[in-house]
Amino acid sequence: MSMPAPLAEVVSDFAEVEGQDKLKLLLEFANELPALPAGLEEAAMEPVPECQSPVFLRVDAGDVNRVRLYFSAPAQAPTTRGFASILAAGLDEQPAADILAVPEDFYAELGLAALVSPLRLRGMSGMLARIKRRLRESG
Repeated sequence: MSMPAPLAEVVSDFAEVEGQDKLKLLLEFANELPALPAGLEEAAMEPVPECQSPVFLRVDAGDVNRVRLYFSAPAQAPTTRGFASILAAGLDEQPAADILAVPEDFYAELGLAALVSPLRLRGMSGMLARIKRRLRESG
């Protein structure tokens, strides 16, 4: 499976824990979602309707060798916020080509399918699909 080293590291972190500890790790990620930079507001970001919670993202591909990703997800939606944080930790500042090579279903490797509803997992897939679409449009 092709994925940038930081994302592979996140997947490895999830592989090292079992059962409910995977949910704890997801919640840790939720608490680590980077804040939006000054001057970037949700109104200037793209909504991700595939997510049950209001999630917004911004893809800055000004430098295709160092794509910047920004996410906004409410604190009261820790699962969705955790997914956004996983993508931020794993894909922010990576080359566009590497992000485009990430399999759409990479999240299956996290082992969360038994713990998180399929609808929520589709939200993560939706975020990745939107990031890839923006990169294709800008390239």
